[in-house]
Amino acid sequence: MARYDDLSALFINCSLKPSRLPSNTQGLMDVSIGVMAANGVKVETIRAADLEIPPGVQPDMREHGFANDAWPDVQKKVMAADILVIGTPIWLGDKSSVCTRVVERLYGYSGKLNDKGQYDYYGRVGGCIVTGNEDGAKHCGMNILYSLQHIGFAIPPQADAGWVGEAGPGPSYCDEGSGGPQNDFTQRNTTFAAWNLMHFARMLKDAGGVPAHGNQPQAWKDGARFDHPNPEYR
Repeated sequence: MARYDDLSALFINCSLKPSRLPSNTQGLMDVSIGVMAANGVKVETIRAADLEIPPGVQPDMREHGFANDAWPDVQKKVMAADILVIGTPIWLGDKSSVCTRVVERLYGYSGKLNDKGQYDYYGRVGGCIVTGNEDGAKHCGMNILYSLQHIGFAIPPQADAGWVGEAGPGPSYCDEGSGGPQNDFTQRNTTFAAWNLMHFARMLKDAGGVPAHGNQPQAWKDGARFDHPNPEYR
């Protein structure tokens, strides 16, 4: 079996609660974290609600009118990790407002290039974990995973997992009697997602990232057309 102890993963929990309060999203994220840690992956978790992260789509919003911005330090952790997992609760059928802001801030860095001239998120893998007491888990997953792949992350097969309890004010994932920690479907998918993220990160790291041909924006701007059917296109 491949080794994974040279990989690192960053989990961003987009609960509305700060870390001094228990998070059901964290409870399910901990399953994936446990799988990765058991295989030597270096894991770090950030609770986004603990941080002052202003809205915006620029790398550092202190340069755009805000007094404080914790995001540049988070961005450094994102770029240092091979795997990014975003966790969110469901509110009104959608990802949390905190999650939306995290995705926006990730997007604000997406125009940066790596040393091969590709967008800088290339070579990293992304996944998501969703919890809630209402419909919307698949909608949240589609939204988050689309956003991550659009800005350059590679998305493995079945890179999402979720748990949705009884609709309404019923027990949440970590509550006694919720059935979440015993739900075979959820526990299987969370485990599979962790492994698929590790497998893809392993493959990309061993391959030196995504091949740098046909995906370099500056080369396109300079006139390269990478087998475009109309080489005279300008």
